[in-house]
Amino acid sequence: MLLNEFLKEHRKVHELEQARADEQREIAELKQQVKAQTTAIQKVSNQLELSRPSPQLIANGR
Repeated sequence: MLLNEFLKEHRKVHELEQARADEQREIAELKQQVKAQTTAIQKVSNQLELSRPSPQLIANGR
């Protein structure tokens, strides 16, 4: 009976370790996606900045 309880707990630990490893892989993937999206947003932001007309000074008639 004690052996059965030990085996159940051992299985639970193994399942939890597997779930943690899966979550760590998912987190790593999400980090890569965020990094790629940040790069893409920065590129678009830079393009928008370049496409804006330069501010022009207007001489006041004084």
